[in-house]
Amino acid sequence: MATHPPSSPAPGFREAVFWLLVYFALNLTLTIYNKVVMQFFHFPFPWTLTAVHTACGTIGCYLCAGTGYFLPAKLGQREKWVMVLFSVLYTLNIAVSNVSLNMVTVPFHQVVRSTVPLFTILISIIFLKKSYSGAIYFTLLPTILGVCLATVGDYYFTSIGFILTLLGTVLAALKTIVTNRVQVGSLKLHPLDLLMRMSPLALLQTMMYSFVTGEMSRTFEFFNQGGMTPALMVALFFNGAIAFALNFASLTANKKTNALTMGVAGNVKQVLSIILSVTIFNLEITSMNALGILMTLFGGAWYTYTDYQLKRKKDVSNEAESTAMLLEEGNRRTS
Repeated sequence: MATHPPSSPAPGFREAVFWLLVYFALNLTLTIYNKVVMQFFHFPFPWTLTAVHTACGTIGCYLCAGTGYFLPAKLGQREKWVMVLFSVLYTLNIAVSNVSLNMVTVPFHQVVRSTVPLFTILISIIFLKKSYSGAIYFTLLPTILGVCLATVGDYYFTSIGFILTLLGTVLAALKTIVTNRVQVGSLKLHPLDLLMRMSPLALLQTMMYSFVTGEMSRTFEFFNQGGMTPALMVALFFNGAIAFALNFASLTANKKTNALTMGVAGNVKQVLSIILSVTIFNLEITSMNALGILMTLFGGAWYTYTDYQLKRKKDVSNEAESTAMLLEEGNRRTS
């Protein structure tokens, strides 16, 4: 009997799409919210804001664990060290990205970061021995080229700025891969379990970096001068709550999909941020920018469809192979 592919998307595919949409919505919301907090409330302290995010992540995860929403796994000494190294990678990725932004223009930074999917493929092939279909490579072209066109502008960079931006791109790809492996590999951690172990370490490292760069002293001076108003406290609380929800959605989407999909999603998120900025802050875009936005959105949809078709074809092939093996086993028993 022939095996036919399902006529509708599998529940796993629909669930992955749902979490990707939640990731997009929360990411865009937090991007705009961060801009509002730093500009409208005159709170220009990115590392302090990151510390608020990690602190809220820590509190939120422990509350979820305390109420029984998830059961923390018991880790050995080796696994605990893996969490420490992962938190360092997480913080280092943020630090390198922020430092490089001071040495290059935003358009150049976004163009280089758009190559995260390519580095994800390269790292996966070299270290994880993975292989990808040629169709997947073709779908990446419009997303990367689209970001280049959508962010076309003043491409200025220093030599050290270029190196740091490229390093940040590699770290972003590596972080996405490690995040996926920690959740679906031998550890199989719940997204909130991973976030609970990473957030306190990232909080400590973020505060250390804030101290080294002098931002911590400037933040205390801001507080002493009465800058911490009740309105700002409420804004920071909701900002941290959204960051916690975003981290949960991001980790869950990574677990439901794969590292490459999250890289493509990051590119789509960039152009969606541009669209949102144009709508809210009345920014102007050129016809070239508009073409780039459309190309990136098309590329993201094309990648999603191609990835789904390849997975469905693989599932059908595995099912047919299993059926054939069962029939062969049954024939041997009856003969």
